[in-house]
Amino acid sequence: MKRIQKVKHGEEKERDDEVVYLRREINMVSATAFIFGSVVGSGIFIAPKGVLMNSGSMGLSLLVWALCGILSMFGALCYAELGTTFTKSGSHYTYLLETLGPLPAFLRLWDEFIIIRPAVNSYLSLAFGHYVVEPFFAPCTTPTVLVKLISILAVTFVVAVNCWSVTMATRIQVLLTVIKMFALVLIIVPGVIALAKGKTDNFQNGFELDVITLDKLPLAFYNGLYAFGGWFSLNSITEEVKNPNRTFPLAIIISMVTVTVFYVLVNMSYYTMMTPAELLQSDAVAVTFANRALHSIASVIPILVALSCLGTINVSIFGAPRMMFVGAREGHLPPIFSMIHIRSKTPLPAVLLMYPLTVLFLTTGEIYQLINFASFSRWLFIAMATTGMLIHRYRFPVHPRPFKAPVVIVLTFTVVCFFIVGLSLYSDPWNTGWSCALTLVGVPFYYLTTNQFCLPSRWRRAFNSCSKKLQILLEVVQQEIKTY
Repeated sequence: MKRIQKVKHGEEKERDDEVVYLRREINMVSATAFIFGSVVGSGIFIAPKGVLMNSGSMGLSLLVWALCGILSMFGALCYAELGTTFTKSGSHYTYLLETLGPLPAFLRLWDEFIIIRPAVNSYLSLAFGHYVVEPFFAPCTTPTVLVKLISILAVTFVVAVNCWSVTMATRIQVLLTVIKMFALVLIIVPGVIALAKGKTDNFQNGFELDVITLDKLPLAFYNGLYAFGGWFSLNSITEEVKNPNRTFPLAIIISMVTVTVFYVLVNMSYYTMMTPAELLQSDAVAVTFANRALHSIASVIPILVALSCLGTINVSIFGAPRMMFVGAREGHLPPIFSMIHIRSKTPLPAVLLMYPLTVLFLTTGEIYQLINFASFSRWLFIAMATTGMLIHRYRFPVHPRPFKAPVVIVLTFTVVCFFIVGLSLYSDPWNTGWSCALTLVGVPFYYLTTNQFCLPSRWRRAFNSCSKKLQILLEVVQQEIKTY
């Protein structure tokens, strides 16, 4: 009898392995590592310079870091409610679709493909390239071409892993998250020891009013929020999370509280060893800190930072294609992008879709420009998603909400996001203006996508033929089991 049951169980498992769909393979540990790994990347090693540069003083920069942590926690709690209310993957796109309608959802999808994801992947990869190359050329200037070449190799490797296996990508993520935590602890400990010994010279006159530039303050928040960016990453893969009603809130709270404490302590450590002027002169803050505080093991820091950046690239390339996958499933992208590889069970076409524009941005962009360029669109649509959540609460009061964020938190987060987005148009009109313009360009593409029959029949036949050939070449098919 037991043998018969084992045979039946084996047959069922074998049949399940053959069925093509995205599996629920993300448990609590993986989910926490996914969020922590998404948040802690290049940001804490790059953004301190941007936060200080735009806030104008050391004291205000530390305040910005703390407020960014609180604001990110508020946003994460809002998205915990959205993630447990709507069971589809796709994050921002899905929530806008369910609450505000198809046009805002499509524009978010458009921005993800045209602006946000290529820019995010590019500046993460450039950070990786800088930290890999710079130790070999210090104190000389690092060759830009070599940095970009290493960056392209990094993003190519991560894309390949995410095409190959979901399990491999998640295991790599857990490992890299442990390395990230070790890197932060290695920076925090010398700073805390120095402070305990009374090394507080750089903290004197931390709030000098004559150097605070309030018109640039939104850009300081953009840089700080960029370092905290990623708290919404788990929402991109809702359909692959085990027991999401429990996993979402717990993973978010654990990871965000830990990150906020770590970030404030890391910045305090930086200031124990560097004056604000010295920090602004450094292109690799963590390396400068290591050379002064860690001496004999200073060479380890660039390696740890590079691996930290690599982990965040992995999360970005793991999560964003799921939004494209869901968008194609809803009819807002060609059907080929809602297909899954028959053996690896990964959304292969959606993963590959992100690659060309990322490489293009890598070869043409600069880190701080890319941060401001991507942040406007990202925060605009996040604010719209939480606004949609409030509207959905009002319209459907009895809709099941396994986790519900306090309304004060939702309102505070939404108002602050809209304020930062609006003021950034004044602070950096060029990059934010271009981002806004490219978002609006998506409107005619929306109507073209939703009214495909207005295209000439010859174009439609050519498009369908190309899609079929791509499907055969990539060995992908539509999902066979509904996972939401």
